[in-house]
Amino acid sequence: MISLVVIGILSLSLLIWLFLLLFWGQFWRGQVNLDLCYPLVANEQDTYNQQYPNVWAIVPARNEAEVISDSLSSLLKQNYPGEFNIVLVDDQSSDQTIPVAQETTQNLNCLDKLHIAKGKNLPAGWKGKIWAIAQGVDYISAQNIKPDYFLLTDGDIQHDQHNLQKLVGFAEVKQLDLVSLMVLLRCQSFWEKLLIPAFVFFFEKLYPFDWVNNPQKSIAAAAGGCILIRRQTLETIGGIAAIKDALIDDCSLAQKVKAQNYKIWLGLTSTNISLRPYDDLKSIWDMVARSAYTQLDYSVWLLITAVIGMIILYLSSPIALIIGIIYQSFAIACFGMGIWLLMAIAYFPTIKLYQLSPWWCFTLPVIAFLYVLMTVDSARKHWLGQGENWKGRIYQKSD
Repeated sequence: MISLVVIGILSLSLLIWLFLLLFWGQFWRGQVNLDLCYPLVANEQDTYNQQYPNVWAIVPARNEAEVISDSLSSLLKQNYPGEFNIVLVDDQSSDQTIPVAQETTQNLNCLDKLHIAKGKNLPAGWKGKIWAIAQGVDYISAQNIKPDYFLLTDGDIQHDQHNLQKLVGFAEVKQLDLVSLMVLLRCQSFWEKLLIPAFVFFFEKLYPFDWVNNPQKSIAAAAGGCILIRRQTLETIGGIAAIKDALIDDCSLAQKVKAQNYKIWLGLTSTNISLRPYDDLKSIWDMVARSAYTQLDYSVWLLITAVIGMIILYLSSPIALIIGIIYQSFAIACFGMGIWLLMAIAYFPTIKLYQLSPWWCFTLPVIAFLYVLMTVDSARKHWLGQGENWKGRIYQKSD
């Protein structure tokens, strides 16, 4: 009886994995990468315009003193031949973010490129980062400037010196209204190696990039660390205010843009990196739990479905392997090991992107178990009215 139940669950797990690998947008292959796609259009840049578009970067920064120097330096050193300026929005930082930014800019002799906007108090109904971006847009508008593009980025992102030229060139040649990059997240500590690549893997599974980039598909997503968006497109969808209460602001922005039949593109990169450290389990746990239940639309049924799905998909095969060994069932042990190997193969391209040993591929069941606990904890915090905590601010679900 136990054998039949185990084989039934494993069969279901195998069918789901085969469906995901063969028919779910090829999410696991990791081939939608700007570093790979850009060379294919680089020779076409001269045909899109003789004059490079005007770009303004908006960088919301709240207590980023430890990373703002490297991040800002990477923006100031862009080799973009067109007009490029930066608005750093001080989101009421309590550390040395602004003095460090000013010193960095002065050392690079780029004082004319950096503009600092002092953030105002957060109004009711707005999320902090979105409010900071809105103030950046307002600052630019107050200068009677109408840039062709906004580059929305974070104060902890280190950009490759060619990044802006690639983003703009790709957008112009492909006639895209929004281009976004899932930057390479920091992966140095044990917990980062264990959990951070999986974060990207799960994100790609949730939003297959090929489908995101397909105008015929309704699915839309973006990565908030690096988003290039046309100013006119942003204005058409109602400006930043259209997503003022969105906790998952990047995907919400992409959904608004694509819903108006504008073209979007989301891809990976290995040359633009996040400097944000996640040295312990708690820091990653808090990052995931902050929005996991929001991603499930605060639905108990979706939570239950997600937990059961994760157990069947990621945990059933190693459990079956153990059961097979205990009960000396060669068939069950091999079946479980085979699915575990299939899972590892799916995870390998992501592990390769992060330049980790292939042995990390086999940790996916442990990773999935931890992510299930984080998701349940996210729901628990919501039920207790604790809200989502981000840099000292607590966000509750909007009515």
